[in-house]
Amino acid sequence: MNIVIFGAPGSGKGTQSDRLIAEYGLHHISTGELLRKHIAEGTHLGKVADSFISQGQLIPDELMIDVLHDLFRQHPEHIAKGVIFDGFPRTIAQAEALSEMLKEYNTEVHAVVGLDVDEDELIRRMLQRGKESGRADDNIDTITKRLQVYHKQTAPLRDYYTNKGSFHPIDGNRTVDEIFDSIKLVFCNK
Repeated sequence: MNIVIFGAPGSGKGTQSDRLIAEYGLHHISTGELLRKHIAEGTHLGKVADSFISQGQLIPDELMIDVLHDLFRQHPEHIAKGVIFDGFPRTIAQAEALSEMLKEYNTEVHAVVGLDVDEDELIRRMLQRGKESGRADDNIDTITKRLQVYHKQTAPLRDYYTNKGSFHPIDGNRTVDEIFDSIKLVFCNK
């Protein structure tokens, strides 16, 4: 089963992905983690990605699609096992490209779990995460830009996946356990 974890920055996508991995044994693909790894290693991709991320902008669609295509080619076993996509897709073009990529492996996105969290809570979480993890992109200026970009470019995915019948909204303002229980219901109904 291939799942997209969808939500604004700070909505708990990584936390819930970790729980899904433990519960269902799915492979986790976090485009944010992939990009941060490239940035830390100083690769060409990392330098290009950092020029966008440090400004609170999304990585260009073509670049993200190439990164995922390369990952799938190197690790086709991930698709066979089932994947949690965390942080991808972020635009309609990426969603369409993901659908085409998955067709190559005779599979599809089975469910999109949308974590809905109040904006004040998102900001509070990201500022706290920045203090605890030292993530440079978790500062108020970058957070504000990231949320603006999310609302403009990523939020339309809700309608895209709703029209496909695969979007499942989850109240992300609750406890981690309550949120996970709601996500497990999505699995049980697929």
